Amino acid sequence: MADLSGQVALVTGASRGFGRAAALALAGAGAHVVALARTVGALEELDDAVQAAGGQATLVPLDIGDDAGLARMGAALFERWGRVDAWLHTAVYAPPLAPAEHVGEKELDTALAVNVRSFQRLIRVVDPLLRPAPAGRALIAADPAPVAPFHGLYCMTKAAQAALTAAWVAEVGSRIAVAELALPPMPTALRGRFHPGESREGLTDPGEVAARLLAKWSDIQPGEMLDLR
Repeated sequence: MADLSGQVALVTGASRGFGRAAALALAGAGAHVVALARTVGALEELDDAVQAAGGQATLVPLDIGDDAGLARMGAALFERWGRVDAWLHTAVYAPPLAPAEHVGEKELDTALAVNVRSFQRLIRVVDPLLRPAPAGRALIAADPAPVAPFHGLYCMTKAAQAALTAAWVAEVGSRIAVAELALPPMPTALRGRFHPGESREGLTDPGEVAARLLAKWSDIQPGEMLDLR
């Protein structure tokens, strides 16, 4: 298990699912977790769990679509620590399933805004914070599964996210270990939206996946697809 004592880890999408489990695991490994999500109540519950386990967290109740808010957060992190050692991005918008020709205008705009535009804005804020870290890591929750019927909008935005990640990898080289995470099916809200009524038997607990991530922490390589399945 990784020893992250003294490190600062930013988790975007930290209030639920894998993001929450990973935030707890990172705090348990000694990192000071900066937990970003929209839901204040869920963040406060996360903070209670982190403190109960002896960890530390800073809560950032913020919509990742708030450009000014992201800029303020970046400035505050730099002023307090001068760096971020790790960024784990799990925030995602899961649009309703629909045939390609029936995708609604609102769903299209929201998916592009959250999964593509806001992701790029986050890179803009986090990149200069990761560069001063001795071993900066950026870990992006990916979805390498084949495109399924009615999943076109979601898969399109995740493909755009993957393309931007690949470009970032090529640009920063080994200065930041930018990697994608291949995650197993988990009993999360995202999974439930795409697979309503699915039995949770056979799905992997997010806490177990977070433990797998920490077990491989020191071996993460720039540009890799880290398989946690």
